[in-house]
Amino acid sequence: MSEGGGWSTIESDEGVFTSLIENLGVKDVQFEELISLDADTIRSLSPVYGVIFLFKWIREQQQPSATTAAPISSSSQQPPSGTYDTSPPPSLFFANQTIQNACGTQAILSVILNHDDAASASSTNPSAAPAIAIGPELRAFKDFTTGFPPDLLGEALSNSEPIRTAHNAFARSSPFVDEIVRPHQDEEGGDVYHFIAYTPVNGRLYELDGLQPHPISHGDCTPEEFPDKVIGVIQQRIARYPEGETRFNLMAVCRDLRVRAREFGDAEALETEERKRRAWAWENTLRKSNFVGFIGEMMKGVAGMKEQEGKFDEWVEGAKKETQRKLLRR
Repeated sequence: MSEGGGWSTIESDEGVFTSLIENLGVKDVQFEELISLDADTIRSLSPVYGVIFLFKWIREQQQPSATTAAPISSSSQQPPSGTYDTSPPPSLFFANQTIQNACGTQAILSVILNHDDAASASSTNPSAAPAIAIGPELRAFKDFTTGFPPDLLGEALSNSEPIRTAHNAFARSSPFVDEIVRPHQDEEGGDVYHFIAYTPVNGRLYELDGLQPHPISHGDCTPEEFPDKVIGVIQQRIARYPEGETRFNLMAVCRDLRVRAREFGDAEALETEERKRRAWAWENTLRKSNFVGFIGEMMKGVAGMKEQEGKFDEWVEGAKKETQRKLLRR
């Protein structure tokens, strides 16, 4: 798998993911963080297209990745849970991850592009969620890549300028240019995290992980059964981690909750969702700001005030001593 290649790390956040797909032209879909790991919470958001799961990636627990492994030829070479589907439905969108930092957006598209109008037309389940309007950019991408094998589809996704631009719009702003290529790590402990998708497609529950050579099937699954079955699969996965590990994040991909509120005439729920959107917009604005100019001007103001008071030198010396005390405590 290639390094960053122009893809920045983005935060696992419902507001970020919702705004990202809206920037790509997707309509009436949002992400909702799931605080509790239970099926009723997912059902309360119905219709749900899938879930995005973020977890700490442990190398020794993984099967060989799609970019390094030989083709699966033995039934013994299987994932810890579920089975590789080596002959998935032609309509299933599954791409290998070929570049670092793209796994979040790739997991998002693994749900969205398996529930657009073309995918829904191939489904025989009348209870499936309404088709997603994916917009012209993603429609052109999907039409162009139809029939691509997973590795080539992953390359096409990684080299898609509209998708990369939408992804990078939510990268943390920095006033400095870092030309050193670094691993995709957590800032504090150096741990590596990975996004995957779970979604019901053509009557089966699929785990779509770009680091795996094939989509992973977890058996028969209707949209109504999805909440119970996906929670069971995720609980099995979490059970493989050491006791006490809590660094997981789960988000549902659901219909825009404002649409449902309007349909039911629920003014209170609609206002709650509108407030949430305003908060997301504010938080996304802060993410794109580096505040260097603001901090510089603030420091100039404080320094000017201290000079007027005749306390500038005293203030500087006090700051130096406090810095030394902090260094000694390390």
